Amino acid sequence: MASDWICFSGVLGCDEWNVSRASSAASPTNTNNSRIYVSFVSTLIARLRPPPGHSGLDHIVGKWTEPDVNGAFKYDWRDDFSRDIVPKNCHSHNDYWRRVPLYEALAAGCKSFEADVWLTDDNELLVSHSWKSTIATRTLHSLYLDPLANIFEHRNVSAASTSDREIGVFDAEPNTSTILLIDFKSDGHKIWPVLQAQLQAFREKNWLTYYDGTAMHQGPLTVVGTGSTPFELVQQNSTDRYIFYDAPLRSISEPQYNSTNSFYASTNLKAAVGGMWLGRFSSKQEDTLKQQIQAAEDKGLKSRYWDTPAWPISVRNSVWAKLMDFGVGMLNVDDLVSATRWDWEFCVVAGIALCGKK
Repeated sequence: MASDWICFSGVLGCDEWNVSRASSAASPTNTNNSRIYVSFVSTLIARLRPPPGHSGLDHIVGKWTEPDVNGAFKYDWRDDFSRDIVPKNCHSHNDYWRRVPLYEALAAGCKSFEADVWLTDDNELLVSHSWKSTIATRTLHSLYLDPLANIFEHRNVSAASTSDREIGVFDAEPNTSTILLIDFKSDGHKIWPVLQAQLQAFREKNWLTYYDGTAMHQGPLTVVGTGSTPFELVQQNSTDRYIFYDAPLRSISEPQYNSTNSFYASTNLKAAVGGMWLGRFSSKQEDTLKQQIQAAEDKGLKSRYWDTPAWPISVRNSVWAKLMDFGVGMLNVDDLVSATRWDWEFCVVAGIALCGKK
């Protein structure tokens, strides 16, 4: 009987593990091999899985419940809110779909998170990917603005006008600004004044990054509009601009986009470089990615590619690694744990997917 022997030196000892994966017929030997293989995989996952976090944010993630008619989830504040969390240039794509919006992204260290909004007849902004899946209690306020305001109040975050900030969301990097990317799903011109009104309290407390017509002032929160956000309304507010634009990366060389009116420069990966062949970029595609990323950086903007491969995991991780190697401004991710806590090289070992979701 042919055997396919697996040995992982440095992870599991070769003397400890000599596992045959071949199985051609039911027999005591094959049954025993199957048991050994299952035990091997379980041990491998246990060895490589990141340890659980113990910060205040992790505690919130474990206790969180959906907002209700009384508003956002409430919890007892802990001073270890962001202890041991290292901020990372990752964007929590469609963050509101997570079991715990906002807090899961922050617990993973992601600086950026996304909310899709729909305007109701009574001027409420509901958060959902589609209108038919909206829920009255899941609003921009209950899922994002109220929780962020609570964090900023308890953290006593430094104001945007402070030149040398001492306090931010993350203990490890207090000067880091978190980014709320708001995808305008319905009529952008109607959403705009409602969003401005909902952000007014943040602006009055000097919590928002803003442009005063001469200089940028970074606050603990940067708000960026995408989707049907009207670029002309972003530009219109030229002396107190606190909502910035998600510019099109593929046409970022156009002169109207700059760091005073835009923050991100984004595009669909396939639209940017075409399809991948056998899960790999061609040299021409890699050159295009490098040029686009550099063009955004030259304008002081953060490049971001969405709709990157999610499966197979080996392809997903390869794309992540390439984009990071090329200096992408913000890595767009769906699987927060795999992106921020796993060693990408060990997500797939000998064809075994140890992290990630199909």
